[in-house]
Amino acid sequence: MLNSSLKKESIEKLKNALNKYESSSKSLQNNAIKLHNTRSYGVDVITKVEEYINTLANTPKEFEKSFDNVHINLASFKALSEISYDEKEMIKLAGGGSAVGVAAGVATAAFAPTAAMAIATTFGTASTGAAISGLSGAAATNAALAWLGGGAIAAGGGGMAGGGALLALAGPIGWGIGAASLAAGGFFASKKNKEAAMKADKERVEIVKATKVIDATSHEIMNLRHSTQTLATKLEQSLISFVSLSKSVKSYTDFKQEERDFLRAMINNTESLSALFMKEVGK
Repeated sequence: MLNSSLKKESIEKLKNALNKYESSSKSLQNNAIKLHNTRSYGVDVITKVEEYINTLANTPKEFEKSFDNVHINLASFKALSEISYDEKEMIKLAGGGSAVGVAAGVATAAFAPTAAMAIATTFGTASTGAAISGLSGAAATNAALAWLGGGAIAAGGGGMAGGGALLALAGPIGWGIGAASLAAGGFFASKKNKEAAMKADKERVEIVKATKVIDATSHEIMNLRHSTQTLATKLEQSLISFVSLSKSVKSYTDFKQEERDFLRAMINNTESLSALFMKEVGK
């Protein structure tokens, strides 16, 4: 009777841990989407700054060099964000493939394409962007799916953070027979009380560990989003203010020294904003 009670208690604790894990996973997913949206806003602001600079004649060569760096920093994010996810095409790409990861990527992206893009740009920008940015069409989609489904958790892939990101999208996977099926009771029904309790406790410990990783990563994403939002907002306000006060000026050489200094500072902030797109969450 005691063992039976212990088994029941262990299963209940496992279910509670699983619920907390799923809640944390959803929170991470939402924060990743918010970061993606904030970064998209940042891209728009950077584009506006560059467009304005391009209207000016006689700008210093250093401006051109700065924007070359900006383009490099944004390339990975833009490449991953602009990949078109068509469910039928994804299934076709993964069909017959031996890479289980690609199939997992298909399921993930098909289930939540917005979240998939957010996760890919949050965790995969620096690690996969250089390779994916040079591809296009089906090849780019295939590469992104391979990362989402396999590269994130494979050795040499996105590492622990990437694996946590995939778990956050696809639910509790990667624990052998899986905590979800364990908590459902099918596994425990055929096991002795003591054995079932030990297994439930073991799985619960792993879920708690994963939850802590996801919570820490989620917090890091929120901090990165705040930094990006703050810098992008200030940069946009600076641009609007500067343009409104110098509409008639069409050449850099016609600006006063303090105005040139302000432009240089704005270019530096633009480059700093773009550098945030290269920050690897969880590293």
